[in-house]
Amino acid sequence: MERVDNITTLPSAPAQPMNSVWRTIRGYIWWSYERGSLHYDIMVTLILVFVFFSPYVLHFNDTPTVRNPQATGVNVTPDGKGGLVYQIASAAVPGAKDADIRSQLLRVIEPIAGEVSITRYEAVKDPSGRIQSYKVWVER
Repeated sequence: MERVDNITTLPSAPAQPMNSVWRTIRGYIWWSYERGSLHYDIMVTLILVFVFFSPYVLHFNDTPTVRNPQATGVNVTPDGKGGLVYQIASAAVPGAKDADIRSQLLRVIEPIAGEVSITRYEAVKDPSGRIQSYKVWVER
């Protein structure tokens, strides 16, 4: 009997282009290209495009938080004698009696100035007679 080898060989596809594509991708991942080469310039350009254009496409929600330690509107000005005058909005001082007003004024001023005592205060009124704010002179 005669033996016939029935082996068919497929024409081998050129493996070179796919290998070079993977080699290029691997070079990008491992950053193995020399500075000044075309592939290095492409990598740097892609990074710059990402850095400058990603905030427009990806919303990172990284807006700064507004921190207002005193929501009472306190203005501090020098009094000309080496002391300070605190002007506090009347909305921060709900009391009507002198003792209540002093305690509320201290509650607003002490987080800013530390432990102080009020020497005097006066109400600043608008033309219709309503209290707009309080000017407070303090000493340590």
